Amino acid sequence: MTMPVMEPGLDAAVLRDWARAIDDGPFASLCWGERVTFDNPETLTLLGALAVWTDRVRLMTTVIVPQLHDPVMLAKALATGDMLSGGRLTVGVGVGGRTEDYRAVGADPTTQTMRGMAERVAIMKQVWAGEKVTDSVLPVGPAPIQAGGPPLLVGSIGPRTVRSAAAWADGLAGTTLDLDVAKQNELFDVARAAWAEAGKPKPHLGTSFWFALGTTEDARRQVHRHLRHYMNWIPAEYIDAMAPATGFAGTEDELVAVLRKFEAVGTDEIQLIPTSSDLNQVRRAADVVAEL
Repeated sequence: MTMPVMEPGLDAAVLRDWARAIDDGPFASLCWGERVTFDNPETLTLLGALAVWTDRVRLMTTVIVPQLHDPVMLAKALATGDMLSGGRLTVGVGVGGRTEDYRAVGADPTTQTMRGMAERVAIMKQVWAGEKVTDSVLPVGPAPIQAGGPPLLVGSIGPRTVRSAAAWADGLAGTTLDLDVAKQNELFDVARAAWAEAGKPKPHLGTSFWFALGTTEDARRQVHRHLRHYMNWIPAEYIDAMAPATGFAGTEDELVAVLRKFEAVGTDEIQLIPTSSDLNQVRRAADVVAEL
């Protein structure tokens, strides 16, 4: 279950209640994403709070953009989050889709590539391994609880980028807009083959999609409203055109059926992305997951 970090009007109480509801539920992971030029909470600050507010569930960034951060400080912050959570952190990384975020923090837009991301991931792995990245007296710490650092998932929907990530990632943290299970499985097959060619164990196969539970009309309206708010860099007419076929909008039984279809093609995990900060949405989703 993803935190409603891209919804308006958030405060500490809403975020804490969601975190505790997710931790209490049957969910495998608690996820949240990163943006800069938006009103969402800052990713690494939230990580510290989530580590304290939860006890059981894995914490997963979906995704954080390494190029927006100094890689050594990012490695230190994530290792701290892994320590505070007792080794429950999984790090999903991606190149990010908004150049405005790069400009806002003074990052080089030419690094908005898989190569630019892989270079920073390599530095992070050095830090997590306890290697000195400069001529310092001591290496950068703290050491993560998980040996070698948190598992790394690549946020990508392109076959070429998935293949390139096989050298350093542990799996996928992808997304699907239209819930096309066959198309998603084609990307999974690319990952399976790339990981096998690299001599690595089977990759973690994850995807995500927006959801709203309710009557079809009300739920679809909720998804549409969320997309209008979140996708503020896209002309409204394009969002209006894509909204009727984006994400899931429907009843609990219909969501169970969709999740079963993804399960049938070997999906290891689906991150549900809420389109409302209403706590009833996560509670209803918990009932769905309990049926699986």
